[in-house]
Amino acid sequence: MSLAQEMFAIAPAMGKANLSAGQLKLLTGKARWIFRVGEAGFPTVPTIAITRAAWDELQAERTRKDTRLRTHWVACLFKLVSRDGSPPQLVVRTSASSHNGGLAPAKLGIAAPAAPEDAVDPTRPLAKAIKQAFESYGFSGRTWTGQRQDDDRGRQIVLVQALASGDVEQFLTRNATSGVLGPAPLGGSPLPRLPAGVVSLIDLLDAKAGRHMACLVAIDRGQVTFVSARPVQASAGAELTAAVDRVERKVWTPQGAVSRVDANRLALMLHPRLKSADEVTPIAMGLGVSPGAASGIITFNPDDAARLRARGKHCILVVNETGPADIEGMKAATGILTARGGMSSHAGVIARITGKPCVAGVRSLSVDTSEMVCRIGEREFRAGDRLTIDGTDGAVYLGTLPLAQPQIGGAISKLLGWSDASRTIAVRTNAETVESAQTALSFGAEGIGLARSEHMFFSPERMVALRRMILSEDEDARARALAGLVDFQTGDYSALFSAMRGLPVTVRLFDPPLHEFLPRTDEEVEETALSLGVAVRALRLRLERIAEINPMLGHRGVRLAITYPEILQMQMQAVLAGARAASERQADPVTVEVMVPFVSTATEVSWIRERAMAMLDNSGLTRSDRVRFSFGTMIELPRACLRAGDIAGMVDFISFGTNDLTQTTFGISRDDAPAFLAAYQRKGVYERDPFVTIDEKGVGEMIAIAIARGKAANPRLKIGICGEHAGDPASLQFFAGLGVDYVSCSPYRVPVARLTLAQASA
Repeated sequence: MSLAQEMFAIAPAMGKANLSAGQLKLLTGKARWIFRVGEAGFPTVPTIAITRAAWDELQAERTRKDTRLRTHWVACLFKLVSRDGSPPQLVVRTSASSHNGGLAPAKLGIAAPAAPEDAVDPTRPLAKAIKQAFESYGFSGRTWTGQRQDDDRGRQIVLVQALASGDVEQFLTRNATSGVLGPAPLGGSPLPRLPAGVVSLIDLLDAKAGRHMACLVAIDRGQVTFVSARPVQASAGAELTAAVDRVERKVWTPQGAVSRVDANRLALMLHPRLKSADEVTPIAMGLGVSPGAASGIITFNPDDAARLRARGKHCILVVNETGPADIEGMKAATGILTARGGMSSHAGVIARITGKPCVAGVRSLSVDTSEMVCRIGEREFRAGDRLTIDGTDGAVYLGTLPLAQPQIGGAISKLLGWSDASRTIAVRTNAETVESAQTALSFGAEGIGLARSEHMFFSPERMVALRRMILSEDEDARARALAGLVDFQTGDYSALFSAMRGLPVTVRLFDPPLHEFLPRTDEEVEETALSLGVAVRALRLRLERIAEINPMLGHRGVRLAITYPEILQMQMQAVLAGARAASERQADPVTVEVMVPFVSTATEVSWIRERAMAMLDNSGLTRSDRVRFSFGTMIELPRACLRAGDIAGMVDFISFGTNDLTQTTFGISRDDAPAFLAAYQRKGVYERDPFVTIDEKGVGEMIAIAIARGKAANPRLKIGICGEHAGDPASLQFFAGLGVDYVSCSPYRVPVARLTLAQASA
């Protein structure tokens, strides 16, 4: 396309614009909507566009005393002249793809050039305004790879318009909070008096743009002339309401609405959020590991959090890091703030399961539990002071800020119903409690893809039983401890199976990294010693003997079941007894999937399968159609990915635990990673946090290899994803291309997964 073609009329004063394919590609920002509205026949202010590249060449030509391109430019300007032949006053506007406060404001009332050279001479009003508009875009930037963006800079455009007669008014095409079709007031200003003609403009622009638009019109003797429009940010709820309304108005199809709604923003509708944080500055920033906002009284103790909740008080649990013993306090707190940890830390995982906002990895935070005080930077806070946290972006604010509560109505149900019509991948949830399972079911979960059995022991009395088992010195003592656990788990599984009403429940066998479940503080050690009936000194010696240098790669998962077979026996007894109990009181059959975690070899899987299937045969459940049983394994280690073909022949399904697989593939501790990952991203070493969005080239390739080798060995093999990446839209798009059968995510991410996977199937 020649530079002469980069000066063209978008909305000529007479006739219609006739743009080439190349010129259509140049339309961005306001230019796009001016062309679309004028093309549709609505009265539009005459407008022409010029690219930076064409303008630069006009300036170069001027210094060469050449006039060929200038002649074409002057001819373009004449397309702003109406039938009466009088040159109008002019307006110069920028036309960026996104709104930017640094761009030059519209320059109004510019006299038309008196001579051809006035159209390009930078000392003359029109040329000067065009030059300033281009300069406000700034100079060419660089991409994250360091490449210059000269081409984008050369294609920036500036608009020259005829000055519209009459009063110029602004309004929104839809209400930015409710999503109701406008006209609606803009920026807190009262809605101006508008003639009926704006209704057809709003309908037209809403259909063409499919977004909330700030619209500028001129009103002269009751007649409306379109001047320009730009997209504006609306609330997530408003965008959803608008999408459903466009379907009902037959502007979009249901699948068109599904494809256009931002799945990332959908998550915001499920949690409280800050009404406005524009006028306040965070006192600290961490990692937003569980979305939503919360305000409350600072408390440093899980028990105090429970007491405050019982009194109807909102509180923020502030700790250095959380562990299994803190679970009741985490449930009681309105929000959680930790100094350490990341996306897949204990605090992040539990917060997402329970739907609590959580900010983790705040490096400027330190907590002194003995003094009941914390410091955030130079500020000191005590119990009873107030904070607000935003688990969406990781911000921490002083005091109590106003919150907007979630409103989940008919619009989201309609959208997700349309999503399910095209989705081919099932969405399950990660849940261990009936409460979490019911939350997930209300969001449309199609089963449980990960029930972490060790999470069922987070209450104080159960923690004592679990610690007794871990700390037992011999097999007899361990067997006595396990006897008490069977009763606990049988009831848990029975209730969970009943809650899921025949939907599949994947029970992961014990995978407790021991350090997470053992007492840590002096107070906890003393309490544990008392509950176990042993001396504190003896308990400390035992803790020293079983302490691991790197527990995340230590005595956990399948290794625990092989070295302590009685643990496997206890779990299988509880699962089978729970399945039997549930099947006897419900019409739906119970669908149980037992999953072995942290395997690295096929022989480990074979060892567990042989014993698990023997217990199943002895239970008599195989002779009944009331319980459907399958056996699988969780793939979390690179070696398991590479040897998936060996493993696949022994299992009905494999499910990828992407948290640990990311950790072991990168060789990065997921809990320590926040200390350097932010710097890596700032410096362009990593484009994204691999614990938030799946690393497609490394971890993703390991998954793809495992699926290919597993399917080759066992064509009936079912494939699942049960790591935290299963709730991330970008990761879900990648998984959808791998041919997986289901994903499993935290309950509050189920709607996000349903929408994203429908978009991936389109």
